[in-house]
Amino acid sequence: MTKHQKRLSVPNSWPVERKTQTFTVKADAGPHGEDGVPLLIVLRDVLGYVDSRKEARYALNQDQILINGTPESDESRPVGMFDILAFTEREEYYRVFPGEGGRLALTAIDEDAAESKLGKIVGKQHVTGGDVQLTLHDGHTLLVDDASEYAPGDSIVIANEDDEIVAHFEYEEGALVTAVDGQHAGEIGTIDEIQVTASSAPNNVLVDQDGGSEGFETIEEYVVVIDENFTGDSEAESESASGETASSDDEDEQAAPEADAETDDEKAGGDDE
Repeated sequence: MTKHQKRLSVPNSWPVERKTQTFTVKADAGPHGEDGVPLLIVLRDVLGYVDSRKEARYALNQDQILINGTPESDESRPVGMFDILAFTEREEYYRVFPGEGGRLALTAIDEDAAESKLGKIVGKQHVTGGDVQLTLHDGHTLLVDDASEYAPGDSIVIANEDDEIVAHFEYEEGALVTAVDGQHAGEIGTIDEIQVTASSAPNNVLVDQDGGSEGFETIEEYVVVIDENFTGDSEAESESASGETASSDDEDEQAAPEADAETDDEKAGGDDE
């Protein structure tokens, strides 16, 4: 298994330019699966807070960059949909939200909103002890005593400090949703109809939109139920995750790394020193 990541083969959700350089950092194992974007890319290519991996490591060692309320020290840690990024020294807070074309974008939020995160329930099962375990879209799991009110497809908001469920949004017709993948990624509307297919094919969801739009149709997997507060956040100034600010100082991304003479950074993903 290769230790390097070429820009041309990164997932569509990664906010990096494909053809400016050859290699970029490779994400470590972690939340969000292969769609998770390495934290280094967010810090360098999206926000422009650092110019290199070395600067990112120094910044992370100050314990002032938090993901979902926890200080992060790994620049390769995957960041994905609905994660909360907090920069305590700058007093800046962002929610990762779907942008145009499915690429991840950062939406500025206030400090109170950064104390909890939204998750889509993708699994529900009984575990030893009689509790029920809910699995969220990013792999996060939590136990609940009474899970009768929760179902796959629903969304919940959990506190970063103690995993307490502070809000619950049911997946049903009339619910406010956003598409997180596919042709309509980033669009928001209300569910008009859930078309259940009598086969292994995914269910279809018809979504209505305001402003005279005809709405759109997508598959159930791409829909996440959200709250009205999320649409309010979208009016705030956002950092586009288009990858157009990629650094040009990554000299060792210009050519393929030598198999017998890899630096520490090349072993981590062929990125800058």
